[in-house]
Amino acid sequence: MTVDPRVGAAVADAHRREWAFVLAATVRVTRDLDLAEECVQDAYAKALATWPTNGVPDNTGAWLTTTARRRALDLLRRQATAARALPLLVETHTDEGREERLVGAEIGDERLRLVFTCCHPALSRDAQVALTLRLLCGLSTAEVARAFLVSESTMAARITRAKKKITQARIPYRVPAREELPDRVASVCEVVHLLFTTGHAAPAGAELIRRDLVERALDLARMLRTLLPANADITGLLALILLTDARRGARLDEHGQLVLLAEQNRARWDHDAITEGVSLVRETLRHRPPGRFALMAAIAAVHDEANSWDTTDWREIVGLYDLLVALWPSPVVALNRAVAVGFAHGPAAGLDALDPLTTEPQLAGYSYLAAARAEFLARLGRTHDARTAYEEALHLTENTPERDYLTQRLDQLQG
Repeated sequence: MTVDPRVGAAVADAHRREWAFVLAATVRVTRDLDLAEECVQDAYAKALATWPTNGVPDNTGAWLTTTARRRALDLLRRQATAARALPLLVETHTDEGREERLVGAEIGDERLRLVFTCCHPALSRDAQVALTLRLLCGLSTAEVARAFLVSESTMAARITRAKKKITQARIPYRVPAREELPDRVASVCEVVHLLFTTGHAAPAGAELIRRDLVERALDLARMLRTLLPANADITGLLALILLTDARRGARLDEHGQLVLLAEQNRARWDHDAITEGVSLVRETLRHRPPGRFALMAAIAAVHDEANSWDTTDWREIVGLYDLLVALWPSPVVALNRAVAVGFAHGPAAGLDALDPLTTEPQLAGYSYLAAARAEFLARLGRTHDARTAYEEALHLTENTPERDYLTQRLDQLQG
């Protein structure tokens, strides 16, 4: 079937922007995640079939939500499963209606009900994050797998197990009571952070940045900050997102080509976001000891407050990474620290810090490790080795602007 390009674009835009709202509203009807997903997918398929004739509705989210919920009710009636489905995700507190009016009214977003359900303590941390990215954001299983640096089959199995766990444990589909919130915040922060990083540097496709994911993560971080303004992790997370996303306007040139931080026009950065982010960093660093997101935000602040690449305080950045590695040992953090070492102490030192990471299993398919090695090798004049590393990075990269940049660097070395 040939689809009108304008309708196809409208449906794609509605998928990016409205998926979470539509799914969350449909789960309220089905009390079953798989059935809700099926109904939402049917609604998008119906949009492709009917919008070319009837026109794109003014409120695509409302149209999709109504269509998905009607489909859900129809299936429940026809299959006579309503009596069995309603106890799933049952809300057991007798005073929960009052709690939801108080807490939910503060949040004002149905998506957080879904986030907190997926981040229930009964699920493992990896399952919490993976399931929320899959359900809240509509990411494909392959995209979630890339965010975790695992295979697609591994991620598919993880998501399936998590859904079954929610059903079997009868996890409530609700915003937690206020006394439960602090214990659940760490998982939700992890979700929002991975959501942001997936949008900030899209794992695949023609776009370097998925603005819908970035903006959704920023919205969620602000909502969490409104709910728990004294929580240092939430404050640090919001600061990190603001300070990192502030550079968005300078990351591509007028031809859509990638521009590295060293070459960006800093006048194109969002300086209002930087001011807000730096203020939040100062606030969160008053809590001792500083948390993971506070340290990451502090690193971003050092970059953003530097007047130029040459005046960046790389030694301070290395020191902050040392604290971060001790607090949150992660192969990706170790990689970022090694890159900072290279800029603070020279490419040979950077290469020495990167080399041990080449045997790290979690970085085996991570293109940024090969690209970083290629850059330091080139600076050391080891052109042949640099070309090999750039070819490896190119092989591992599925994002078009990043591929174009790597191809350009490879061509320069070959020339």
